[in-house]
Amino acid sequence: MNASENYYDQLEEPVKSCFLALHHFILSLDKDIVPAWKYGMPFFCYKGRMFCYLWIHKKYQQPYIGVVEGKYFNEPFLLQEDRSRMKIMLLDPHKDLPVAGIEAIIHKAIHLYKTGLIATKKQ
Repeated sequence: MNASENYYDQLEEPVKSCFLALHHFILSLDKDIVPAWKYGMPFFCYKGRMFCYLWIHKKYQQPYIGVVEGKYFNEPFLLQEDRSRMKIMLLDPHKDLPVAGIEAIIHKAIHLYKTGLIATKKQ
């Protein structure tokens, strides 16, 4: 079992199911998205670049998707808080995932990477 699988396995329901569903959904959106383990958390990379990650908000105790280049997005459901680069999308593990919103953000982020609108080095 790798670190990412071990992380998911140790979570309690309903967060565990929420993260597992997100993991599979995010990977299904583009063949160039791959799972990674960085900074002690499950990350996703796009063509070798850090792309997004899954984590639990300390204050709200809610799972979220962190978007590495979130500063480029203005969607009202993305929170910046004290982050300079990343924004997060809080999720309610007791409700259905907002797949349309997640898919829109992921595709928007992919567009940034594909078009070279962001200058990031490979991690």
